[in-house]
Amino acid sequence: MKTCLECSEKIVGREDKKFCSDSCRNAYNNKINKDSTNFMRNVNNKLRKNYRILTELNSDGKSKATRDKMINKGFDFDFFTNVLQTKTGNTYYFLYDQGYRSLDNDYFMLVKKEI
Repeated sequence: MKTCLECSEKIVGREDKKFCSDSCRNAYNNKINKDSTNFMRNVNNKLRKNYRILTELNSDGKSKATRDKMINKGFDFDFFTNVLQTKTGNTYYFLYDQGYRSLDNDYFMLVKKEI
C-alpha cells in the first residue's frame, strides 16, 4: 500500500502515483521549493526586481540607459547572476539572459543574450 508523500493518506489509482490529490502535490512541491531563509528570499527578490527592470528598459534586445534611470527604478548593482569578460576586455554583468556593461558618462549598454 502506497501513501501520499504530503499527508500519508492511502493512494488509490495508478501504481506510480505519489500524491492523493492535486492539493497535496502542490503543498508538497511548494514546501520543498520555498526559499529556506529570509536572506535567500531577499536575494532572489532583488534578482527578480533587477531582471524586471532590465527587461523593461531593454525591450529591443540592445539599448542604453543612464545609471540614474536604473537606480530610480530600483535597480541594485550589487545583485547579478554572472559576469562575462569579452575578448576585447569588456565586462558584462548578467541577470540570466539580460545584461549590462558600463559606458562613459554614467551610461550603460543593455543587451539580451540569445538563448
